[in-house]
Amino acid sequence: MSSVSYHISNLLDKMTSTDKDFRFMATNDLMLELQKDSIKLDEDSERKVVSMLLKLLEDKNGEVQNLAVKCLAPLVSKVKEPQVETMVDTLCLNMTSDKEQLRDISSMGLKTVIAELPLSSSASVCKKITSQLIGAMGKQDDVSVQLEALDILSDMLGRFGALVSFHGSLLSSLLPQLTSSRMAVRKRSILALGHLVPCCSPALFSQLTQHLLTELSKAPPTSMTRTYIQCLATISRQGGHRVGEHLEKLIPMVVKFTGVEDDELREYCFQAFEAFIRRCPKEMSPHVATVTQLCLKFMTFDPNYNYDDNEEEEDSMDIEDGLDEETDDEYSDDDDLSWKVRRSSIKCLEALISTRRDLLLSFYSSVCPALLSRFREREENVRADVFAAFSALLRQTRAGSGRPGVSVVGTQTSTSACLQVPAIVKALHKQLKEKSIKSRQGCFCLLTELAHTVPGALQEHIPALIPGVIFSLTDRSTTSTMRIDALSFFHVLLLSHPPQVFQPHMQVLLPPVVSCIEDTFYKITSEALLVTQQLIRVMRPQGQTAGGFDPKPFVFSVTMKRLKATDIDQEVKERAISCMGHMVCYLGDHLKTELSDILSIFLERLKNEITRLTAVRTITLVSASPLKIDLSTILPEALSVLGSFLRKNQRALKLGTLACLTALVTHHAASIKPAALEPVLAELPALVDESDMHVSQVLSCSSSLAKICSSVLPGVFRLVHSPLLQGGALAAILDFLQALVQSKTSNLGFSQLMKSLTEPFHSPQSCVDGGALHRQSYHSVARCVAALCSAAPKETAATVSARVLALLSLGEVGRSGSLGGSKEVQGVILEAFSSTSEEVKTASSCALGSMAVGSLNDYLPFMLKEISAQPRRQYLLLHSLKEVISACPGSSLSPHVESIWALLFQNCECPEEGTRNLVAECLGKLTLVNPAQLLPRLKQQLKAGSPLARSTMVTAVKFTIVDHPAPIDSLLKDSIGDFLKTLQDNDINVRRVALVMFNSAAHNKPSLIRGLLGTVLPHLYRETQIRKDLIREVEMGPFKHTVDDGLDVRKAAFECMYTLLDSCLDGLDVLQFLDHVEEGLKDHYDIRMLTFLMLARLASLCPAAVLQRLDRLVEPLRATCTTKVKAGSVKQEFEKQEELRRSAMRAVAALLAVPEVERSPSMADFANQIRSNADMASIYQSVQGGEGGGLGPPEGMDMS
Repeated sequence: MSSVSYHISNLLDKMTSTDKDFRFMATNDLMLELQKDSIKLDEDSERKVVSMLLKLLEDKNGEVQNLAVKCLAPLVSKVKEPQVETMVDTLCLNMTSDKEQLRDISSMGLKTVIAELPLSSSASVCKKITSQLIGAMGKQDDVSVQLEALDILSDMLGRFGALVSFHGSLLSSLLPQLTSSRMAVRKRSILALGHLVPCCSPALFSQLTQHLLTELSKAPPTSMTRTYIQCLATISRQGGHRVGEHLEKLIPMVVKFTGVEDDELREYCFQAFEAFIRRCPKEMSPHVATVTQLCLKFMTFDPNYNYDDNEEEEDSMDIEDGLDEETDDEYSDDDDLSWKVRRSSIKCLEALISTRRDLLLSFYSSVCPALLSRFREREENVRADVFAAFSALLRQTRAGSGRPGVSVVGTQTSTSACLQVPAIVKALHKQLKEKSIKSRQGCFCLLTELAHTVPGALQEHIPALIPGVIFSLTDRSTTSTMRIDALSFFHVLLLSHPPQVFQPHMQVLLPPVVSCIEDTFYKITSEALLVTQQLIRVMRPQGQTAGGFDPKPFVFSVTMKRLKATDIDQEVKERAISCMGHMVCYLGDHLKTELSDILSIFLERLKNEITRLTAVRTITLVSASPLKIDLSTILPEALSVLGSFLRKNQRALKLGTLACLTALVTHHAASIKPAALEPVLAELPALVDESDMHVSQVLSCSSSLAKICSSVLPGVFRLVHSPLLQGGALAAILDFLQALVQSKTSNLGFSQLMKSLTEPFHSPQSCVDGGALHRQSYHSVARCVAALCSAAPKETAATVSARVLALLSLGEVGRSGSLGGSKEVQGVILEAFSSTSEEVKTASSCALGSMAVGSLNDYLPFMLKEISAQPRRQYLLLHSLKEVISACPGSSLSPHVESIWALLFQNCECPEEGTRNLVAECLGKLTLVNPAQLLPRLKQQLKAGSPLARSTMVTAVKFTIVDHPAPIDSLLKDSIGDFLKTLQDNDINVRRVALVMFNSAAHNKPSLIRGLLGTVLPHLYRETQIRKDLIREVEMGPFKHTVDDGLDVRKAAFECMYTLLDSCLDGLDVLQFLDHVEEGLKDHYDIRMLTFLMLARLASLCPAAVLQRLDRLVEPLRATCTTKVKAGSVKQEFEKQEELRRSAMRAVAALLAVPEVERSPSMADFANQIRSNADMASIYQSVQGGEGGGLGPPEGMDMS
């Protein structure tokens, strides 16, 4: 006998003891043993443990019974299936026992078994449980058994719904329970049906819905009607999209029952409407008007109370007096359930507002005034819901107007919100002083939302709002949460409004905020410090004193107390440092003797690992203060600490430190001794590195350190030769090099710098990594050479000899106009055009373009003449012309526009696509110079030209769409519809470039195409379909090869669809969109890769719609994940298939992250297949980032 078996056998012996303490301790020891992962039971031990624990469930001692139930949890996963079935059989049998205590303990045991049961052995066990429970439900004589059975069924369906295969018998046993005489049985039956709905087949769902409709049409008693309507609401919430196809029959039925004089029934009707709206927004579209009218009618339904129209002018206490008078009558408010009707109708309105952003404008005209009038609702809970609904309206307005390329509708809704501000403040400012905490919280949430949605709109109303804020901060009965809400609203108010609005109220505002800093609850203190920080900026914006008011006595001592304390919360520490930093920055001249104490505390906090980042930012702020704060007492030590931070791995700290050093050197150079800077300078060279361009850029900006930066130069040169250098970091290095030359530092003159820059081009083996230099490096070095030449014009000599670099450098030098129209240079460049090296040719065309930018009149006519005369060099010369059009300001180009335009039009039908694209780019960029005159010409050519000309015109329009506001935008908006008509062109190439142009518009300026989606989308979707007439077979020797000429167009169409997801989601019918995504999942490799990305994106953006189509989407995903490549295929085929599988698995991972997804039987089945297949499971794990991503324990993917 093994030691484990022996130990367990001993414990089982003790469990038979007559002493209850022995039994208890033995059971407890057994539980500890079972919880160990390492324990392995043999068959005999399994049987003995199970039978003993089942016996202990009938123990006379309650504590032993409870412990035996707890033991079942770890035991279920340790024993084999037959033993689990034995447990289940006994527990189910005990549930129908006459002994109430045994029934209770057995039902607890069953719930424990269901919660811990492994998925692998669940099917047969669930079958046993179900058959037994259905029998138990049939015992009409004992309600408690029925209730327990329904409860356990709900648990089981919730966890294993998709794996249970006998939904039909469950449905037929649950439906009769809906007519039970006991309310509790009916409610639990509804819950069980709710768990059954997501995982049952569509046929069963239809059967259930039909049953409810049939029963409702028989006009049952009101109590039964309530149950059926409640059941409808539950299955709509749980079954989601499935209810959509039955809405046409359901809505009229539910509308009819809102007319029945029964408050609870009406409440359930509105809950059903809310579920319909949230789950099937598209199918509800025809019924939105009806439901809105009903909501508006019933949100004011208060038959037992008279809202006097003059009430607003009266004191708010009148409401309470009115209620007191009513208590004398026989009628009691406890009997009044009308508030439930009002609340459910308002929640239904909130659902409408949240799901139908497209109807926002109409909501502002119909729903908004109605909600405003309900701000005086007498019932506290209902009033909170009114505030929540109004906040949702504002949130939707903000979401609509904060998108890129804001639409006209977005602007109109923001204006509508602005117009409502006086009415909102009038309705709310009294309520801010009410006793009801819930109401005040609702007010603050709503006002915060308003300040975010329409910044600055509350400016005129600040005097009306301030008393309410102060009341919530000072009232003794106010809770902590209320104070935090009031402070965070005040903070938003300060951020979104100009300082002068608050300055007159400083005397009243500061004391309550300062008293909150002294509060014992850290969250209040933290929020109050944040507000104080803003108030300090308000008191003295840009260093001006606000009305002679000295805030120091109010703020200084309490903030100082918090700053000195070390035993406080981290958040309070950080905010105290920041708040005091603002005080020193804005009010430093008021702090005379205290300043040195504050600075020494800052230095201490700088040395502390927890607060150092905040301290660095605070010292940066103080050093840049216009008050010229004297930091000399802490500078030497602070510099050495800051120098040590440059070695740390924390990137935010490194960047913060560099910003701080730059500020210190810029503003306090006189106080810094060279010796104090040495520890900092020692750390700098290591930071100039291509692995972090941003740090390098910030560092190179510190050009005031130029005199002592010789150690940094090797790093700078490494960066210049790096292919990653561009943008801000390159600009910073150019400034740095110019500063070095101008500083005339010995051994860092023009010639030495030039030699270091160009050396790798003369001797490639001296290149950083021994490999060839990247093309980008030539451009970077050329810019640096030009910068050096402009900084030291007298020393410019022919120091550059490597040809490509020489040409690029000539171009960059010429860009500044310093070469004029030199014939010698022209000759050199034209000669380079004939070179055999492609790199030299490209460099020469760039150089010619750059020099033409510098002296337009000298070079442009020559270029235009050459383009016409030299067809073989045309491509290179057009490159030069593109450079000129891109870089020259419109004013200097204007005289030449006509001649350039005429030349480009001659070449717009060039058979070579590369040349045509260059012509199109030149045309597009040239159109930006004079859009009013040139855009109509493009449109005219579109109608008149050949297919090649049409494709050039459409491509030209693509280059007029830039990602920042431009004068052409309004003209483009009016005419882009004409260009998009080419999506219906007969020529496939024209359609492809039209799609590319549409994609560019959707990406850079979505506002241009939002209004056209209705007409464009059908043509876009048509291009996603595989066309048989474009597929042909090509014979290649003995092999036949299939060529699909429509592939490029389809790819362009799917790329457009992907872009629309980001920029125009609210203009798409997501279900229709998903139909085409589904087709793409079965298409060519490139398109499948795109659609997998789209599917993952849709799963996070529109989970409800994806769930609706889930069953159709799973199959293509499964097919991709399980496809194997033929054994004799080439390596590329294996790699492509592997990448496809990984991409599909990423989409699966995104789908599995959607709540409730595994309730779909097909998805649950696929998830199981992934778990059980080692190959697929490993791919899943790797796309999840190797975290195990939800496939380890079976519960990981169980989203219920």
